[in-house]
This record gives sequence, C-alpha cells and structure tokens, in this order.
Amino acid sequence: MAAGLCAGLFGLLTALVAARHGAPFGFDEEVHRWSVQHRPCVAVALARGITATGSGPVPYGCAIAAGLVAGRGRNGRMAAVACALGFLLLAQGVRYLVMYEVARPRPPVADWAALATGFAYPSGHATTSALVAGVLAWAAWRTATPAAARCYAALAACWAVTVGLTRIYLGVHWPTDVLGGWLYAVTWLAAAALVAAAAETAVRGRHPV
Repeated sequence: MAAGLCAGLFGLLTALVAARHGAPFGFDEEVHRWSVQHRPCVAVALARGITATGSGPVPYGCAIAAGLVAGRGRNGRMAAVACALGFLLLAQGVRYLVMYEVARPRPPVADWAALATGFAYPSGHATTSALVAGVLAWAAWRTATPAAARCYAALAACWAVTVGLTRIYLGVHWPTDVLGGWLYAVTWLAAAALVAAAAETAVRGRHPV
C-alpha cells in the first residue's frame, strides 16, 4: 500500500511539474528566497559538507557496506552486495529517464552556493541518500536487535533528510525537486520491501523449519 501511495503522489507531483514546464510553484520560490537570504558562512560550509555525502562514492560505499553486513557467509555477503548495488543502480537509471523527460530547469545560477549539474527534478542527492538510507536500514534490521535497528534506521533517515534539505538551502534545487526525490525513493524502497518479503516467504515454503 505504501508503495502505491508514494508512487501515486510522485506521479501526481511529476505531472504538475511537467504541466508547468518546470516553472517553480509559489512555495518553491518562497522557500528559495528565504534560503538565499539566510546564508551565514558557517552554515553554508556545513551544508556543503553534508551535501557532498549525498553523491559520489559515499552512497555506493554505504550500499556495499550494508550488503557486507546483511549477508551471511561469503556467498551471502557477495549476493547481498550485488542486490544492494543493483537496486541502487536500477533506481538511479529510471530516475535519469524521469529527469530528462521532465527537463526541469534549476533555480537561477546566481543563487547557487554549490556546484550542480543536470536538470532539477527529481533531486539526485535527495533520491540517492534516501535510497541508501533504506538499504542501511535493511542491513540493520537483518543483523541488529529491534531497538538498535530502529535507532540506526532513524539516524540514516535523518541523514537523508538533511542531505535533501541542504540542496534547497544551497539554492541548487527547488523544494519540490527534493520532495519528488523523496517520494521516488520511498516508492522504490516500499516496492523492494514487498519483493523481499515475498521472496522470504517463498524460501520458507520450500524449506520449512
């Protein structure tokens, strides 16, 4: 149900953005204007440091680490790493298709406080960090106690949310770009959870305890 709901919301937001030919909503412009007007040097430096963890080698390194933690035995670890990376790469590939199809322009370059490339919607940093946070939470639920797993999952979610917010604060994305990235990522994570649950049920059916 969560996958269908998030997919529906993402589809609706994408349709609205496309119908406006990428033009920002009033909410986008208000939040962007506030961000540009409230940028002390320390806050900008911190935001740049956090935003850097949302792309490049860090997310993929985290996905590999999650697979190594989640797998059992050498073969199990390699399979888990392959699944984590394959999931991340597949979701990213589809995101690029959406991004180029919508082709939403970013905010004015003069307002940027960080470098950025490509179109704006959905935010790549917001999507990637949210996907990786879900993969890290999956590894935690497979290996840690329930209380510890909830703590790790919450920390990963806070990191992903913070990365997304820095993209708005640094002026390289409209808020709806980040919202779209989050909805897109949660859609994939919810769908992956359903697939994983179905696969586990099938395995238990073939090998009853």
